[in-house]
Amino acid sequence: MAENLKAFLKGNAIIRENVKFAVSSRFVGEDNKPIEWEICPINATQDEEVRKSCTKRVPVPGKKNAYQPEIDYNAYLGALAARCTVFPDLNNAELQDSYGVKGAEKCLKTMLEPGEYYEYISKVQEICGFDVTMDNKVEEAKN
Repeated sequence: MAENLKAFLKGNAIIRENVKFAVSSRFVGEDNKPIEWEICPINATQDEEVRKSCTKRVPVPGKKNAYQPEIDYNAYLGALAARCTVFPDLNNAELQDSYGVKGAEKCLKTMLEPGEYYEYISKVQEICGFDVTMDNKVEEAKN
């Protein structure tokens, strides 16, 4: 029994590597090939921090002084993507200034075209272990 527990110790867990992904053909290197972005997986604690930052308390209709948490799902996906992006450094002041924005999430959304952004969001979710993406849910709802 103790032998099985050892597999769960941090030192014995398989470390998931960062993933490189060319999100856009618009950002090219000197060789004219798309530059790969680097995405890191996060753990559930880190995900919870991101989720909490996108959650607000909203009043419950018809119940005085009663509130419930409500997550802004679009803000959450943007914050998750920004949190998982290792390269390019979305917090870099020069990068943000070049797009005229402040903040990693805003920088990411301004850098990418809508299709690129949603493809990137999907890749980040996959790397973080979410098997069902928002696109899958939309398709499922249509059927």
